[in-house]
Amino acid sequence: MQRARIHCNRLLSAVVLGLVLTCGPAPAHAASKEIIELQTQVQQLLDMVQRLQSTMDTRFGVLQNLAQQTADNATQMSAAVNALQQKLNAQSDAGNGKIDAVSGQIQSLNDSVDELKSRIAKLDKSVQDLQSQLQNQAPAAGMTPSAAGPAGAGPGAMSSPAGGSPGSQAPPLQGTYQAAVRDYNAAHYNVAAGEFQDVLHYYPLDDLAGSAQFYLGEIAYRQQDYSDAVTAYNAVLEGFPGSPKAPAAQLRKGLALLQMNKRDAGIHELRLLIQRHPQTPEAVQARTKLNSIGAKISGR
Repeated sequence: MQRARIHCNRLLSAVVLGLVLTCGPAPAHAASKEIIELQTQVQQLLDMVQRLQSTMDTRFGVLQNLAQQTADNATQMSAAVNALQQKLNAQSDAGNGKIDAVSGQIQSLNDSVDELKSRIAKLDKSVQDLQSQLQNQAPAAGMTPSAAGPAGAGPGAMSSPAGGSPGSQAPPLQGTYQAAVRDYNAAHYNVAAGEFQDVLHYYPLDDLAGSAQFYLGEIAYRQQDYSDAVTAYNAVLEGFPGSPKAPAAQLRKGLALLQMNKRDAGIHELRLLIQRHPQTPEAVQARTKLNSIGAKISGR
């Protein structure tokens, strides 16, 4: 474009120079019709050069506009590519988070299976102990082993529940448990502990046994005996994993470990609670506690 403009200027200069040379000193008789025609042609040529220059300027402006639009489009394209890259990075991070969540769920499932196996083993041992007690009680009452069955059962042959001693009478389950809770709320911890122990002793397979075990941990925690509290909470998590008190037991176990200055173990228990029971109030408390001590929730 610049070369075309220079060429036009040179052409205009040449025309003007020719006009000057033509119109220079000449005899008077030379001012003839040919000179007038030549001047007319020179003027037309000048007009054509001016129109050409105007056209070139217009096209140059168009090209400049197109160049600016191209630059703007390139900038927009660069911004779009950057936004797409950021979106891909975010999706990648989200995918990694989902993988970690699935891994946590798998780990939680494996832990639940281990706990279930442990509980089955304990139940099997309880059944074996019960059978041994029945066999031992029958000869003590002057009965043969075959007479201990339903057909020959005498009065009081099976009067005590599982776990009770021969001839002992079990206290009522609901009454004993409710009394233990009342004593616990009244801070009569020694009395409450004995009553909760009765629930565990006479009714080890009942659902309330898990709650009774949890309250034994709470009594130890309130008395700042954190080591015994952790032991009691472990008994809930291992022996009664399906208990409604299991999330609370894991939360309190984590807090007890933190009180014992076992930071890593306590944080592990709180994270495990969030993985196993993410929608519970205990999980909310665990998140709050982790945030307050500056620990990451996911452990990543």
